[in-house]
Amino acid sequence: MNYYNSISGSYNKLHKEEQLNKIRIIRNNLKIEKQDFLLDVGCGTGIFAEEFKCIKIGVDPAINLLNQGKNAFYIQACAENLPFKDSSFDFVISVTAIHNLKNIRKGLEEIKRVSKKNIVLSILKRSAKINEIKNHIEELFKITKIIEENKDIIFFAKR
Repeated sequence: MNYYNSISGSYNKLHKEEQLNKIRIIRNNLKIEKQDFLLDVGCGTGIFAEEFKCIKIGVDPAINLLNQGKNAFYIQACAENLPFKDSSFDFVISVTAIHNLKNIRKGLEEIKRVSKKNIVLSILKRSAKINEIKNHIEELFKITKIIEENKDIIFFAKR
């Protein structure tokens, strides 16, 4: 978290285009309606909010990143303890954030808990934790599609 707070001023310059590419892949593979609720776990500066036309909430532990967010409602929170009721969201996404969690399994369990059914997880291929993350995803979710992007593997799943 301290790392992301410290680079918050240059985060979009460093990562925006790369993140937008992944978010557009996700958007193009989902049928999201205007009235749907979407949660982005590890939303950073809220890049996702530009691409989805629905009710959007983003959570991230790095307040300096969240302060840059627009076009959505932002909450400072960790994935391992999401401040929402069970089955609150039609869609839950997480783009290149899971490898940063202190407790990956707990974070994925929380994502599953707050989702009604649709989950999309973009995982950094070069993460040292890639095998652990893939194993947890396979155990916790019903994978419906996998897309390999340049730097990430994108898992589309159901509860």
